[in-house]
Amino acid sequence: MTIDRRALVGRHAVEVTRIVPESPLSVGNGELCYTVDVTGLQSFPSSYPVEDRTGGGPGTLLATMASWGWHSVPGSYELAETTRGYDTPRGPVPYVDMAGELSGAGESPASAAESWLRANPHRLDLGRVGLAGPGGRPWTPDDLGDVRQRLDLWTGTITSRYRLRGVPVLVTTACHPERDVLAVRVESPLLADGGLAVRVAFPYGSQAWGNAADWTRPQAHTSALRRAAGGFTVERVLDATAYDVAVAMTGGGEVTQAGPHEFLVTFREPAADLVIAFRPGAGLPAYREVVEASARHWARFWSTGGAVELSASRDDRAPELERRVVLSQYLTAIHCAGSSPPAETGLMANSWRGRFHLEMHWWHAAHFPLWGRPELLERSLGWYESVRQRARGTARAQGCPGARWPKQVGPDGRESPSPIGPFLVWQQPHPIFLAELVRRAGGGRGAVERYADVVLDTAAFMAAFAVKGPAGHGLGPPLVPAQESYADVRASAVNPTFELAYWCWALAVAQDWRRLLGLAPDPLWDEVSAGMARPRIRDGVYAAMDAPPYTVPDDHPSMLYALGVVPPTHLIDRETMRATLRSVLATWRWETTWGWDYPAIAMTATRLGEPATAVDALLMPVAKNTYLSNGHNRQTDTLPIYLPGNGGLLSAVALMARGWDDGPPAPGFPDTWTVRQEGLLPMP
Repeated sequence: MTIDRRALVGRHAVEVTRIVPESPLSVGNGELCYTVDVTGLQSFPSSYPVEDRTGGGPGTLLATMASWGWHSVPGSYELAETTRGYDTPRGPVPYVDMAGELSGAGESPASAAESWLRANPHRLDLGRVGLAGPGGRPWTPDDLGDVRQRLDLWTGTITSRYRLRGVPVLVTTACHPERDVLAVRVESPLLADGGLAVRVAFPYGSQAWGNAADWTRPQAHTSALRRAAGGFTVERVLDATAYDVAVAMTGGGEVTQAGPHEFLVTFREPAADLVIAFRPGAGLPAYREVVEASARHWARFWSTGGAVELSASRDDRAPELERRVVLSQYLTAIHCAGSSPPAETGLMANSWRGRFHLEMHWWHAAHFPLWGRPELLERSLGWYESVRQRARGTARAQGCPGARWPKQVGPDGRESPSPIGPFLVWQQPHPIFLAELVRRAGGGRGAVERYADVVLDTAAFMAAFAVKGPAGHGLGPPLVPAQESYADVRASAVNPTFELAYWCWALAVAQDWRRLLGLAPDPLWDEVSAGMARPRIRDGVYAAMDAPPYTVPDDHPSMLYALGVVPPTHLIDRETMRATLRSVLATWRWETTWGWDYPAIAMTATRLGEPATAVDALLMPVAKNTYLSNGHNRQTDTLPIYLPGNGGLLSAVALMARGWDDGPPAPGFPDTWTVRQEGLLPMP
């Protein structure tokens, strides 16, 4: 019996009846995302705040962002200004480091370089499109009544019904699936008499940690209006960044410029369409074309690929897990399926100034091939080739062949100064794992040829980075494990358990790729994979790393992920890992963890044959495992959404429902659960 996918998706449509500051809705296509308030537009940005962790003014969740939308303030700093030497088993090695993130008068040249290099480029809020009242005055939330808003997942459209001072308004919002084009229809008696207008405004780029828009510097950028029949174009220039925004409108629409970067569209009819194109191509589609294209795209998305239905389960938590699964598929498709790896907050808001973290790429996107949609991962997997030469330069500077992948970067792949990022190594095997998932998901020989250079360069660095010692091939120092609690001891940190197992497994996979390419095996890769140092065991459980303080019970319990995220290797003993899982569950400080830890723990429990523990971990009722009504995994006021949690959830459910090669069916669910799945692929 096949799953009724339309019914499955339909019962998790998102419905909103009031302003929920943490939980606005979005439309998007992986490259462009537009997030709206209850008006169906961006009319009340201050009602959806994002706190800035560095003490700046709040940002907003109501942004318009694209994978290509980046900006830098003028500056001429180089990474060499923040580079420091560290002793390693291979001799002195330069690392991009950071003394401290300083700002204000009197800072040293080094700290000025650190600040600029961390903040530029930053992702840009491309423009704000919201409703205005007569004469352009803003509406307020007090003007709203009778809100009924619905995100129809099957069509990818948001329908927003409400009253403004008692007068009905209907707004429909959609995004084109293949072009950076929004479509909006506004229907209200207020339109025809000038009581309702649409305001389009543009900010400068912001260097703040979590704010993508700076409205205080109108003199620093230009917004030139060019009128045309049936619409207009605004030509945007911000330093070296330039893009056009084209608007087509019906309903007797007319545009006036209300400020240097603000434009007001008024209408003469009670219904009007607006089609808004960012980086417009030749000609704009009509409103109806965008809505129909969106409906076709999302119907095809939900009808193909993987599906999991849990509604017949006897566990009261099943409906909530099913909701998280469905909404996470939508959210990762619109935020994490672009042409570059996504930021932790996707295209909804900035964290880390919109820069993406390569150690999180697996958590954002590994699920796509597991759910039968490898093409959505391939959009960003190709980015590694675009920065491979820069990564090769980093490896050469550190005395190694191959490519060393950075951590916190923008689209150019340049490292950011940090006491953590340049010392992380657990992102290094990710391209091998991700490429292998694509190959297994039907990519075959074509995938091997497309990603061969990335996989081989990744493995070449890994094999050289692991230095042979009395206990085997070891990692570090210096390094920072996935559990970043050890940043202060990076100069002496060595042999983290998770990374040792990941190195062992990924080098063996890369060796398989050499064979598929018709190349002879690399003897060093076999030597390192087979001869990795054994992880430290203390009091019968795996330590986080093999150096003091060994294990600190906060942040990620990363030693668990040496069996779970990483498939079985000869390095990891199952019973020792089982004891480690018990210890973590009993002692860890859960308030210090992050959203992807819960699916990661569930994967470990699944591999150990403990399905009840897996489900309990995946649904643990703690703050950072919260999934809002819009499906987002909220962490804190400064990290209000966290897409690695959504992506990790989908990877964990794939393992729990489909298992691994030659494994049992649904190994991650106990007998009280009825799991129906279609289109999932097994994990390695």
